[in-house]
Amino acid sequence: MRGTLYIVAAPSGAGKSSIVNAVLARDANLCLSISFTSRAPRPGERHAEHYHFVDASEFERMVGAGDFFEHARVHGDWKGTARQSVEPQLASGKDVLLEIDWQGARQVRAKVPGAVSVFILPPSREALEQRMRTRGQDSDEVIAQRLAAAREEMSHYGEFDYVIVNEQFAIAVDEMCSIFTASRLRREAQVARHSRLLTTLLADG
Repeated sequence: MRGTLYIVAAPSGAGKSSIVNAVLARDANLCLSISFTSRAPRPGERHAEHYHFVDASEFERMVGAGDFFEHARVHGDWKGTARQSVEPQLASGKDVLLEIDWQGARQVRAKVPGAVSVFILPPSREALEQRMRTRGQDSDEVIAQRLAAAREEMSHYGEFDYVIVNEQFAIAVDEMCSIFTASRLRREAQVARHSRLLTTLLADG
């Protein structure tokens, strides 16, 4: 049975990565696709664990070669999901989670109509700014740019199947896990998973 592709997007500072990491720790059926990016690593980030870090020229070479499942320019840097990070996992029956932005999500939905998408919102603009500042990784100028970009990013929530407001972290994680559970219980998925059982249950005699 082919796996399901899940898309999770959010504005910077909404807590997307923290929620995703907590869900991955609880759900053994999910695997995370590691994106490629042309930006430099932030403090504490490691190559091939948080991102595949490449320079802009290498990223553009990969784009030209058709290596990406989706890609977009975000805050001046390239980000993308390589096809080889997604397709083999889905074909083997694993569910794959893409932690990407709304632009990449739009590309993926066009190619994979069955993908399940989730958008994470902050509880307020003030909370979003506070979370950005708490990270201590960006200057005031960069934070101002990210806040301006966040308004545009959040305007695309209507393109997604589900919306989670990350006001209380534990609740947001529970809600995300519930989405994955409900998706796996859809009739189409259950028919594919339990075709032999259904044949037996519905047989004459």
